Formats: sequence, structure tokens, C-alpha cells
Amino acid sequence: MKLILVCATLLTISYSLIAQDNLTYQKPSAPILALADYQRAPQISMDSRKNYMLLMYRSTYKLLDELNQPEMRLGGLRINPTTNIASTTTYVNNLKIRKVNQTSGEPIQVTGLPENPQITHIAWSPDENTIAFTHTTASGVQLWIIEVATSKAKALTNDQLNANLGRPYSWLADSKSMLVRFLPTNRKALLDDKKNLPTGPTVSVTTGEVSQNRTYQDLLKN
Repeated sequence: MKLILVCATLLTISYSLIAQDNLTYQKPSAPILALADYQRAPQISMDSRKNYMLLMYRSTYKLLDELNQPEMRLGGLRINPTTNIASTTTYVNNLKIRKVNQTSGEPIQVTGLPENPQITHIAWSPDENTIAFTHTTASGVQLWIIEVATSKAKALTNDQLNANLGRPYSWLADSKSMLVRFLPTNRKALLDDKKNLPTGPTVSVTTGEVSQNRTYQDLLKN
């Protein structure tokens, strides 16, 4: 009787493994997640007069979607041919401004930021009244500015900037004009951008069949 029960238990376990073909990625329990998924301290950029500081926040880890982006290698460069920016870029996802002589209170949240910000190439204007930055969308790079006094952000261009060789703009001395590097309007796409990220792992089964698993290492190789 014990042997029969053991066999039945093994069959039940095997059936459960086979039934788990469509698992999605799972999160650990809250205590373990709190140890790993913490908020990094912001980076700080200050104007030369020591009046304002810009607080730049970014995620502790890159998302799977960021790791799964296409990459082209050319002469030491690593570029994303879909968005035309370095594929190794680490993005800021929030900005706040604080007065240096402020003794209490929270920093002021910059308003008007794009949805799901992917911010980089941040630079103060020569008069330090404005801050420029780029935002990377799913299809390209945009130019944005922030008015320091009001902490309000707004977009200046569409997503056609060429950031393959670094910061795609330069402030001019009047602090009101910039030289901006755009992509040619008639340029053909370098790669097909229809590259989907899997929704979860493929679970192996003990039937001897070949499993088409995609691992974390596979994502890094893509």
C-alpha cells in the first residue's frame, strides 16, 4: 500500500510540473524584496553660485526590457539602432530641485516630466537658469528643458535626436539657444524594432523532450 501511495504522489508531482508551462516571473516575499529592491540615494548637481541643487534619482537595477534592447557594435561604440543612443546608458527616472540654503522641507518635484522617464545628458545652461536633458522613448531621443525657478519641464523636440556619439546638443552663450544634432529625415531603419520580451520562463519537464528555455544569460547575449 505504501508503494502505491508513493507512485501516486510522484505522478501527481510530474503532472503539476507539466501543467506549469505558462508561469510568469515571480517576486520574492516582501521581506526579501525589501532587502534587494531599495531606493538609491540621488546623485546631485549644483549650480556654480550654490543656489540650487538638482537631485537625480535612478533605479537600483535595470529592467529586463532594458537588457533586451537591440545593440550594434561599431568601432568601439555600443548603440541601440532603434533609439540611436548608447546601449550602455543608465537612465535617471526622476528629478527634484532643492534650494541650497533651504533648512527644512522636502525637495521640489520637477513637474511636467515625461511618462516613464528615461533621462540622461543633463546640462545646466551658461546662466544656470535652465537645465536641459534628453528623454529616450521607445523609438528615439527627445530634448527637454527645466526652468529652475519654477521646477517645470517641457519638451523641445520630437524623438529624432542623434545621440549615438554622446550628448546630442550644446548650449550657446546666450543660454536661450542650442545646437542640436538630428537624424536625417530620410534615413532607413537599421534594425526591425519588433523584438518582444518573453512574459516568463519556460519550465522544463522530466519527459526527455528538448525544452526551449530562455535564461537571464540569453537575454544578456541578445
